[in-house]
Amino acid sequence: MTMRTGGQILVDQLLIHGATDAFCVPGESYLAVLDALHDAKLKVTICRAEGGACMMAEAAGKLTGKPGICFVTRGPGATNASPGVHIAHQDSTPLILFVGQIDRSMREREAFQELDYRAVFGTMTKWATEIDQAERIPEIISRAFHVATSGRPGPVVIALPEDMLTDVVEAVDAEPYQVTETHPSLLQTIDLQKRLWAAKSPVAILGGSRWDPQAIARFQRFAERFDLPVAVSFRRQMLFPADHPNFAGDLGIGPNPKLLARIKESDLVILVGGRLSEMPSQSYTLFGIPNPGRPLVHVHPDPEELGRVYRPTLAINASPTAFCAALETVHPPQQIAWAGAAAAAHEAYLGWSEQPAPVAGTFHPGE
Repeated sequence: MTMRTGGQILVDQLLIHGATDAFCVPGESYLAVLDALHDAKLKVTICRAEGGACMMAEAAGKLTGKPGICFVTRGPGATNASPGVHIAHQDSTPLILFVGQIDRSMREREAFQELDYRAVFGTMTKWATEIDQAERIPEIISRAFHVATSGRPGPVVIALPEDMLTDVVEAVDAEPYQVTETHPSLLQTIDLQKRLWAAKSPVAILGGSRWDPQAIARFQRFAERFDLPVAVSFRRQMLFPADHPNFAGDLGIGPNPKLLARIKESDLVILVGGRLSEMPSQSYTLFGIPNPGRPLVHVHPDPEELGRVYRPTLAINASPTAFCAALETVHPPQQIAWAGAAAAAHEAYLGWSEQPAPVAGTFHPGE
């Protein structure tokens, strides 16, 4: 078995788990990693500020569904990166932030820029840890990839003591990580079809993560078969094309009042992947809590999210990818009671989004 530095072992694990890009602000506290990155087949983007680096990694994770990778130095480097970590937490984005750390022998002496990263990041991550032994790097990096991508995806922060990265040890490489998938049961898909057949004015809301292009296309076909109005959650416009005839608008800041009225008047809401947090729920006023006030089918990959705020009529613990695959077996009734609702919702969206509000004077900034 080849002897390697901790920095080299870490970079080797990133490649094993399929990482292709990393973003960083170079720092003296993780020089051994930078040395290993020099000849690695990993595209490294050097940034000028840690906040930008972490947000780039968050964007990469959001676009690919794979953990975005970011490296920053200790102390202020880590705190500067915290906005990107918080965004990853609230947007359910897989992200792994590596933070340089003081030597292990200097802990709890208030060494230069010393911080307890478990305490600093504990409330905005799925897991915050520190690697004490270079031999454990494969184990901890493997766990980080699994934690960041499983259930509701989110950020992981790993502190890297400077002296640990320069240790030369033998270590067994991990196997590539695999995302744990959850699927709706047959009884749940049958229940969903029955509820749709009995509905008079259903609406769908798409949000969250764990989507891929195939899932997006499958939900479009489902919406077309059922003539279903589809809205998207806050910052999730990529989940349904705005020019699609079933698109009803987005639940962000200042949404279309007609869309809010449609949701309030609906007799079945299908929420796929989202949480209906402050922004899409209009400060938690769109639905009752804990009883939503109307039948709610909530599909989410994390079982802890189901019933956390809203008590769903039908809770389905499944990723959007798996749920949309199951929708291929859900068929519409011979006669759709809400026929024409999607076209009306899309027309209302166009009227709201394409017509600028009237203003006094001759200058119209919306035109």
